[in-house]
Amino acid sequence: MPENTGAKAHGGAGNRAKGTYQDRDKPSQIRFSNISAGKGEVRCGGWRPPAAEEAGALRAPFVLRGGGRRPPPAGRSGPGPGLGQRQPFPPRASRLEGRRAARVLFLPSVRRPRAPRRLVPSCAPSRVGGETVRGGPCLSAPRPDSWTCIALVWCHGSGADIPAVADAIRTSLGPKGMDKMIQDAKGDVTITNDGATILKQMQVLHPAAKMLVELSKAQDIEAGDGTTSVVVIAGALLDACSRLLQKGIHPTIISESFQKALDKGIEVLTNMAQPVELSDRETLLNSATTSLNSKVVCQYSSLLSPMSVDAVMKVIDPTTASSVDLRDIKIVKKLGGTIDDCELVEGLVLTQKVANTGVTRVEKAKIGLIQFCLSAPKTDMDNQIVVSDYAQMDRVLREERAYILNLVKQIKKAGCNVLLIQKSILRDALSDLALHFLNKMKIMVVKDIERDDIEFICKTIGTKPVAHIDQFTPDMLGSAELAEEVNLNGSGKLIKITGCTNPGKTVTIVVRGSNKLVLEEAERSIHDALCVIRCLVKKRALIAGGGAPEIELALRLNEYARTLRGMDSYCVRAYGDALEVIPSTLAENAGLNPISTVTELRNRHAQGEKTAGINVRKGGISNILEELVVQPLLVSLSALTLATETVRSILKIDDVEYL
Repeated sequence: MPENTGAKAHGGAGNRAKGTYQDRDKPSQIRFSNISAGKGEVRCGGWRPPAAEEAGALRAPFVLRGGGRRPPPAGRSGPGPGLGQRQPFPPRASRLEGRRAARVLFLPSVRRPRAPRRLVPSCAPSRVGGETVRGGPCLSAPRPDSWTCIALVWCHGSGADIPAVADAIRTSLGPKGMDKMIQDAKGDVTITNDGATILKQMQVLHPAAKMLVELSKAQDIEAGDGTTSVVVIAGALLDACSRLLQKGIHPTIISESFQKALDKGIEVLTNMAQPVELSDRETLLNSATTSLNSKVVCQYSSLLSPMSVDAVMKVIDPTTASSVDLRDIKIVKKLGGTIDDCELVEGLVLTQKVANTGVTRVEKAKIGLIQFCLSAPKTDMDNQIVVSDYAQMDRVLREERAYILNLVKQIKKAGCNVLLIQKSILRDALSDLALHFLNKMKIMVVKDIERDDIEFICKTIGTKPVAHIDQFTPDMLGSAELAEEVNLNGSGKLIKITGCTNPGKTVTIVVRGSNKLVLEEAERSIHDALCVIRCLVKKRALIAGGGAPEIELALRLNEYARTLRGMDSYCVRAYGDALEVIPSTLAENAGLNPISTVTELRNRHAQGEKTAGINVRKGGISNILEELVVQPLLVSLSALTLATETVRSILKIDDVEYL
């Protein structure tokens, strides 16, 4: 196909832009130059038909060669002016909608390319309507097919949800990141800067954008930290992919090059890491503190960090452990007080109240857990009892009383003095008569135990759940030194069971907070700190924070790219440059100049300072290890690996089908 140039459109205040489309099947190009931005729409989701009053003002500024004739201008018959001739154009230029919203300029009067034609834009950045359009103004977004892919849509607007996901949490990265206030459909409000929590509550519609949400969830499961960083890195890699695709590089080549860059990056990070021993308590505290520095409750890190480290070390054997089961660490939330009132309890803590107020403290406790009701037996749905006189009614009441008394006597005979009752759907799972008998026999009763807590309770105090009274024997009981109901200074009560005789390796963390928002954020912060210590148990190595690993990766990948040939070199270099989004964002969120900060970081790392990073507390660059800003190696490796795998998956997608 020969090179074709669109007509020059004059008139009005429309801005001019240039663009180029590359035809895959034919080596020539279709060029459109000097096209004014008139009444065409710049939109994220596709073309909007012009309104009735606008339709008469629209003029076709040019004709695609071989694509059909354009309609004649208003007031004229026959063919309109040919190529290169002037033609009226609407005076008002369209505006871009939203922040980095659109990537496509749709001119309603221009015929879209035919379906078989595979067009790949290779435009230079231009300005349309006073705003920069990444990738240049495209007259019609190419439909993703076997050549193009969803990553290209990132740059062309119909997948605008994808960059929106990364941008939404980018400002929450780092110790100086901002918090998000999220209101759900019920009106409940959440204040957090945890990436996984933010994305979990976002209403994301685009399928590719949902992959980023799942990416954050996967990082939370694997490492527990770095949920914001992994999405920001994935967003930067997708942005790099879109630029590479616009230059005509095939998606498969990009994907294979990114895998090479990932393998090299893992090698670089592993060489940067420093081994750590679980007996080094100070190093573990520094890691937990770094994780808490970006949280709302960071001012309480001196309390929460030791609590998190001690909790993990009490449930594992430091010499042989290869992982940590966080289900052995139960976090109990209790509204009231302040975060200073949080505590670590070696035992069991229940938020339920004692059912019988007569017994609230038991020493040398023998604890039983039942899963049946302490009430009169019920008839089947198909049966009924007919009482015809008062004598029969009195007999029924006496038999019910005798039945319940027999149950309580068997419980007392087994030696039980603390009874836990699983929550039941029956309203009278514990009758008043049974409660009266238990109180007279000095048995402390706690009812409404949640089913999800049964496993933790049994492991903690050594008891076994009993489903029938015939199985209630002394060997089914657990034992503890003390079981008591504790008053929390007017903000409620808790039941503490401590001094377990045969304890499993479990602990309980009691979290306090003045309101629900602080309470939930404190729980999330403690969970992240626990996950950081778990990462050190799984992979006992630390790495510097503050953007130092990402800058070092970018430098080493650029050196590695020089050893490659062809498009691999270009793609690996783009991969390394994309990783600089982390230090750039850290600097921007800390109020520093991101350009000068990243430039200085490059120079420092080029001189061999591998641990030079951004010190947000001092507002400059320093040796980040001396500032005790460290993070587990597993967090960085997981973030880099998961982000790259997600981007490679998106690169392999060429279309989205809605059924």
